[in-house]
Amino acid sequence: MITNNSPIFPSFNNEDNDDENKSGGLPGAMMTKFLEARTIMIFGGIDQKLAERVATQLLYLDHVNHDPIRIFLNSPGGHVESGDTIHDLVRYISSPVAMIGTGWVASAGTHIFLGVPKERRFCLPNTRFLIHQPSGGAGGKASDIAIQAQEIVKMRERLAQIIAEETGQDVERIRKDIDRDYWMSTEEAKEYGILGTVIDKASEVTI
Repeated sequence: MITNNSPIFPSFNNEDNDDENKSGGLPGAMMTKFLEARTIMIFGGIDQKLAERVATQLLYLDHVNHDPIRIFLNSPGGHVESGDTIHDLVRYISSPVAMIGTGWVASAGTHIFLGVPKERRFCLPNTRFLIHQPSGGAGGKASDIAIQAQEIVKMRERLAQIIAEETGQDVERIRKDIDRDYWMSTEEAKEYGILGTVIDKASEVTI
């Protein structure tokens, strides 16, 4: 979904520790430990600040070496273009990425989840998945509203094509399914082609 009021996600920078602690985010020192383990956390709403942090971490880890990277994903969705950035950079880097869903993987979160091949899409047992069409609050002149509506239609079709390509589903079915919120359990997501493997233990993540 498109929103101008996406939640602010904690910054990775060490100098932002105080702000992170106030907002409930992980301290910079802990985030550094995660980076040393080549692990990236995407929790919360997808916005520009989160996309910048994740992009920086992905590019840094890929610069260090091309060992596998694990991304833990728990998100209700958010800004589509911010999700696009993460989705595309996951594909851009040379390091193989394993995506591990937990809690819920919804909307733009699902778009990010589909950035890796199916065999590298994992989730923990109690994860839920959601696909739906983008939405936005259009305002201003009638001509501007019409342009925004056209852009949403283009975005909807683009996302439908990506979901179809990454799941193996017919694009006509995708268009129909995303017309409203389409929730899936782990088994349903696996059958649909979104999810590769449900895991219980870290040792089950194979890259």
